[in-house]
Amino acid sequence: MTGLIERPGNGAVRIPAGRLLIDGDWHEAEGGRSLPVFDPATEEQIGAIAAASAADVERAVQAAHRRFESPAWQNMRPIDRGRLLERLALLVERDADELARLETLDNGKPLWVSRNIDMPFSIDALRYYGGWSSKLAGEYIALNPLVDDGATYRAYTERRPVGVVGGITPWNFPMGQAVQKIAPAIAFGCTIVLKPSEEASLTTLRLGELILEAGFPAGAVNIVTGLGPEAGQALVDHPLVRKIAFTGSTATGQRILAASARHMKRVSLELGGKSPTIILADADLDKAIPGAANAIFANSGQICTAGSRLLVEAPVYDAVTRGLAEIAGSMRLGSGFDTSTQLGPLISARQIARVSELVATGLAQGAEPLAGGTRLPGKGYFFPPTVLAGRGNDLAIAREEVFGPVVLATPITDSRQIAAMANDTVYGLGASIWTRDLNRAHLLASQIDCGTVWINTHNVLDPAMPFGGTKLSGIGREFGSEALHAYTEPRAVCMRLE
Repeated sequence: MTGLIERPGNGAVRIPAGRLLIDGDWHEAEGGRSLPVFDPATEEQIGAIAAASAADVERAVQAAHRRFESPAWQNMRPIDRGRLLERLALLVERDADELARLETLDNGKPLWVSRNIDMPFSIDALRYYGGWSSKLAGEYIALNPLVDDGATYRAYTERRPVGVVGGITPWNFPMGQAVQKIAPAIAFGCTIVLKPSEEASLTTLRLGELILEAGFPAGAVNIVTGLGPEAGQALVDHPLVRKIAFTGSTATGQRILAASARHMKRVSLELGGKSPTIILADADLDKAIPGAANAIFANSGQICTAGSRLLVEAPVYDAVTRGLAEIAGSMRLGSGFDTSTQLGPLISARQIARVSELVATGLAQGAEPLAGGTRLPGKGYFFPPTVLAGRGNDLAIAREEVFGPVVLATPITDSRQIAAMANDTVYGLGASIWTRDLNRAHLLASQIDCGTVWINTHNVLDPAMPFGGTKLSGIGREFGSEALHAYTEPRAVCMRLE
């Protein structure tokens, strides 16, 4: 099923053909197998994507490996790889509105978010990594041999691409996540086979069309859609895939890490989170309360760094929770194509069932509902912004990642326990601190065990700033100079000079 989908006030949205991009051309999946694609705002089927088999993944990996080993790719000037990414950035920029509408149709997020966040981030990331491609450098090392044999020794290092990369992306930011895997792989001289989430693959397939238009060599970027247990597992298990770059759930990341040990694959895993939003008593509440709302409700809570644990010093706890509940109750849910919509739907029937179950369990265990709490009636996977109040960390909803617009508020009665409360989780992805006292903010930030601490803001990301987590939130970092280490390995060359 392909063609045009009409949405009121926004014209037709073109659905790309749901095929596999392998070795520079589009292919049907083995046996013609496919998966339906649904609009999460209406539950209507809007298309279909190919369901890749292990044999399809084999063809894609072989194509990526041939390209990586080819003299043309090995000898391509780094600056020319950067030009490929810049050409792709120009094409994404040209078609940004079309891509944004497709993202909103497939994912459900408000169109203004797709236009003003997802597309600009994708364009910036392509350009950022395009610039990095020509900046690879090693280092000179002065050696001191243990045995003086009268010779002079010199050594240097060089950064070498790891090889074929298997990229696996989630459904919450489909376009940005695809770029997040493709751009550094190409910039640093790797080739890639990308498997997007089966629940939101359309913009990645449209990106594949632009990759061909930009003139990427056949096999440099391959896109295989399908199910994780089949296509994703085949990618993880393939011996020619030297690195897996995965963003998704902790449980899946753990399985990938275990499977990667067989071939000693390099991995970067950006996984789940249970990030605290910490509001201290001296915070500017006119900024902290809407900041806390944005931390958890943005993208309908479907953000790995969502501030799903709200820790508030007792003197301002009532004011903060009251203000947050008021914001939650006033937010408008609806189709992403409606200009008044502030929150779109969750991605799928499965996801809304999970969120509903976790909230119901939290209420049964004693959490107090301050706003929201149950699925909205009618078509579409809409769950309202939900604020719960509860003490202690024994509630399931205090420990488990919800990945929905649900926050649990807890008062801080002893300021000496703030860091301990923030760290009382198996995750360590992000945290934010809201205070006027920057001295206290910096001291507290140094005690929180996570990959990113924001001060008086939350969820600010930039391609130049490293991103990743500690504990069960993952291994490795994306973005910034850290990506250089994620997609390359050092090689030392040692010389004996007479």
